[in-house]
Amino acid sequence: MKLVFLDTKTLGSDINLEGFNKFGEVVKYETTSQDQILERVKEADIVITNKVVIDKNIMANSNIKLICIAATGMNNVDLEYAKEANIVVKNVAGYSTSSVAQVTISLVLDFIQHLDYYSNYTKTNQWENSDIFTHIEKPFFELEGKKWGIIGLGSIGQKVAHIAQAFGCEVLYYSTSGKNTNTQYKNVSLEELLKESDVISIHCALTPATSNLLNKSNLELLKDKSILVNVGRGGIINEEDLVEVFKKKNFCCALDVVETEPIAKNSILNEILHDDKFIITPHIAWASIEARNKLINLIIKNIDEFVL
Repeated sequence: MKLVFLDTKTLGSDINLEGFNKFGEVVKYETTSQDQILERVKEADIVITNKVVIDKNIMANSNIKLICIAATGMNNVDLEYAKEANIVVKNVAGYSTSSVAQVTISLVLDFIQHLDYYSNYTKTNQWENSDIFTHIEKPFFELEGKKWGIIGLGSIGQKVAHIAQAFGCEVLYYSTSGKNTNTQYKNVSLEELLKESDVISIHCALTPATSNLLNKSNLELLKDKSILVNVGRGGIINEEDLVEVFKKKNFCCALDVVETEPIAKNSILNEILHDDKFIITPHIAWASIEARNKLINLIIKNIDEFVL
């Protein structure tokens, strides 16, 4: 069989892909533009893509038998046509739970602890010239006793909830599907969650129901000095509305995902990019070394199951 990787660069240069060699010829491309896809996959039996789009035209004019998505989201493949054409499509779920939860906590703590400020205070020789033993010009608070609201209580949301509880937080959650009946944590409306929570983290998928879920009408409800973190998908928060409300209200916001990735040069988010209360990271939450290795092993498992 012939296997083609379309965007290995998204998996990282430190990840070993030799395990795929047992299946046959393996061709790897670091990146693939839209006009290069068909030429590269038309003779492939198996295509492995992270974010490169495989549409009806590509499938109709190639010999693809299996598409392996190196991610959980499947919106980059025309699933309806794949089913009609008897092309198997397999994604990978559950590989990044610990990684995303860890980054979520890190982003929250970054706002709370001001470690960059305090480290810089020492590195710039200010502490050695101080007349007292400490320096507390950037006050920080404890998570214990605070309310942590979670939007989307799936596996990642539950992991974050568990960690938040370990910090002593009261955990609230909003079920974006309306079907979550978890009784371990308090299930509330979106409005109540936004009004009551000191920390809010988003862990749901982007669907028609969650597109622009947070917008001008409800972002105004955020508590003063609260922290909002989106490690779910760009598009769940309306970016224009976020910028407008952020400029008026006093809260912190961290985004690991945005509507257009990489971020557009003319993104409205650039208007608040350099504010100390705002952080954007380049879609890294999923990508610990362990998570990426687990991802590769699960793709290999998917191919094994297909071959058998």
